[in-house]
Amino acid sequence: MHIEEAIRTRRSIGRVKQDPVDRNLIEKVLEAATWAPSHHNTQPWRFIVMTGDGRAKLGEGYARVALATLGAGESPELEERLRKERVKAYRSPVVIAVVCSPSADPRATLVEEIAASHTAVQNLLLAAHANGLGAIWRSGDPMYHPLMNDTFGLAENEKIVALVYMGYPDMTPPEPKRTPAAEKTTWLES
Repeated sequence: MHIEEAIRTRRSIGRVKQDPVDRNLIEKVLEAATWAPSHHNTQPWRFIVMTGDGRAKLGEGYARVALATLGAGESPELEERLRKERVKAYRSPVVIAVVCSPSADPRATLVEEIAASHTAVQNLLLAAHANGLGAIWRSGDPMYHPLMNDTFGLAENEKIVALVYMGYPDMTPPEPKRTPAAEKTTWLES
């Protein structure tokens, strides 16, 4: 698939089959992610790949954040809510937490390290699409919560910047509308 085709045809695929994805294919997609640009070539990303029972770690993170937000106590309603939070981790056969692990290089700035990590996510999404996989970049408050970082044992300076849910598509996404570049471009010329 040509790069422009991949860019124009990639969509967020929120519904995927539960069929396992071959580890070699996951590794191929991760390798593409590592070719993202980074200021001073710091390559500040790392990946936590969850498949099978490994997704329970993410489910526990969701539950811990929900419990901290909802408050302590025991009730059937709370237990049901925590069950629903844990189930979120199983929406696809593969979940990849993309972590920004900032470089110790004194020239590196946090905003550029996060931006570089986001470009790695874009490469990952494009490579998944080009290889017949569907993926969606999920985020939201639980992902940024300190308890989620703690669940994964992240260092104090590390941040999860994306949860990429990935598998074989089980939906046909609607055609998106895009504003033409000409409407968002200002030319400064002599």
